[in-house]
Amino acid sequence: MLSSRAVSMAQASTMPVWVWRPAQLWHHSHCCSASGSGQVQDQVDPAKYKGVFNGFKVSIAEEGMRSLAKGWAPTCIGYSMQGICKFGFYEVFKILYGNMLGDEKTFLYRTSLYLAASASAEFFADIALSPMEACKVRIQTQPGFASTLRAGAPLIFQQEGLWGFYKGLVPLWCRQIPYTMMKFACFERTVEALYENVVPKPRDQCTKSEQLVVSFAAGYIAGVFCAIVSHPADTIVSKLNQAKGSTAMGVAKELGMAGLWKGLFPRIIMIGTLTALQWFIYDAVKVSLGLPRPPPPSMPESLRLKLEAKQA
Repeated sequence: MLSSRAVSMAQASTMPVWVWRPAQLWHHSHCCSASGSGQVQDQVDPAKYKGVFNGFKVSIAEEGMRSLAKGWAPTCIGYSMQGICKFGFYEVFKILYGNMLGDEKTFLYRTSLYLAASASAEFFADIALSPMEACKVRIQTQPGFASTLRAGAPLIFQQEGLWGFYKGLVPLWCRQIPYTMMKFACFERTVEALYENVVPKPRDQCTKSEQLVVSFAAGYIAGVFCAIVSHPADTIVSKLNQAKGSTAMGVAKELGMAGLWKGLFPRIIMIGTLTALQWFIYDAVKVSLGLPRPPPPSMPESLRLKLEAKQA
């Protein structure tokens, strides 16, 4: 429940960017199809979407303030379900893999442990997210499509059956698994580095506010890297759910290398803020309720003795 609340609140805070960026990608595709050209300059109408803030202005002018909250229901529901699975299974797999490795190898190979545990968790989390992601993208980008989840979900099922909700699952794995691996591994190692090199005292001597500042900073740093590694697959997923009968390879060829990286800057803002808020809210609730928060990893005594013996 903590992960669900953290993800829902964080998603809500960045909803306007979630709406604007898919809208930009739809216009990108529309211009490309109309022109028949693979050139970047023919794929985007620079007079309409000149940047992040101009994109907000255009969206509000065309559809009003309500357009910035378009697709809020599938976004909140989908990412809440994904958050429960992601954070919950991450802790489960981290303990499971850690027990398999033992204390010493867990410490020595902790980055690999974070990567494996987060990848395993995200595999299952995306199965929960995929139906709501399909609804969200279509509500936000397809002209004439239903404007609510209640109307949109039956329409997708009627047109494409159950496959319509899961045709973007493989690209979603390609986007979300690298994203989550970076999110957890980078966050864990950044927190560790901040307490070792930046914060002038151990975590157990820091106030709750100081600990939360560290969580927010580490979350934002992790979010920037998350946005970069997952951006091409995110673009494909957004386009794949817009066009009936499209394939991941077809979308990639249509967009080209430059098109796959279109909209990176707003996504860095969105994912950086989103990831920072998720970790901040998640830790804040834990702190306020007095729930256990494991300290940054430290070298097991047995390993320390072995290393000292080798050096002697």
